[in-house]
Amino acid sequence: MPSAKPLRLASVNVNGVRASFRKGMGEWLAARDVDILAMQEVRASIEDLQGLLGDDWDILHDPATAKGRAGVAIASRNRAHIHRVELGAPDFDSAGRWLEADYEVGGRVLTVVSAYVHSGEDGTPKQVEKYRFLDAMEARMPRLVEHAELAVIVGDLNVGHRTLDIRNWKGNVKKAGFLPREREYFDRFVGAEDAPDYNAGAGLGWVDVGRRSAGEVDGPYTWWSMRGKAFDTDTGWRIDYHLASPALAATVKTYTVDRAAAYDERWSDHSPVVVDYAI
Repeated sequence: MPSAKPLRLASVNVNGVRASFRKGMGEWLAARDVDILAMQEVRASIEDLQGLLGDDWDILHDPATAKGRAGVAIASRNRAHIHRVELGAPDFDSAGRWLEADYEVGGRVLTVVSAYVHSGEDGTPKQVEKYRFLDAMEARMPRLVEHAELAVIVGDLNVGHRTLDIRNWKGNVKKAGFLPREREYFDRFVGAEDAPDYNAGAGLGWVDVGRRSAGEVDGPYTWWSMRGKAFDTDTGWRIDYHLASPALAATVKTYTVDRAAAYDERWSDHSPVVVDYAI
């Protein structure tokens, strides 16, 4: 990857990569000059990915244990030096939800994680699994920064941290994705919103690039239901993140949510989150 220009890292929950390509993802990617593309909810094989993306991309893929479910991948313009997929205790099934890769950029190591947190459902085993995943993620985050000063966790983390992150937050305070216990994880990742050093060294010290870039505004949202008029009325959730180490966050040049121009131009229920890092 050339170091003369910022490295462009895009992340998107593709909601089935084969369907997304049929609806226009390929055209978006061809126009976006992406260096590293992290995908979640791939629901396809690595052969499918290679066929869709082409030989110019080096692809890492971690499929889910259950065929046709979840799945994470990272595609890049150069080859990863190391990749890892294990997360949590040996008896914890994180397959298809956590993929780490190391890249050399400008003579430095950049660690990229494509993560897909469970959606959960309060009061059910699905929520228990979600908390187990978030626990494992929290335990892994300090190790990532010890391994590489430049590190970023991107993907569909399925939690809106603050009221700014969900348009209809009052109607969702008792639902998975906005439960107090879920949001407390992000308080520990980047700091509580009332902390004096929120998003600037609080908690584990990670930086929510989207919130730092956008400021104290509603959204910008990254997911909208396919039902009703949610997209047209911008009744969305900001649940897709770039959580960057402090050193990497300091290199951010631009942050963009590639929201489709119209409902019928969407190729996923999520929009890509694209960040330029001047490494």
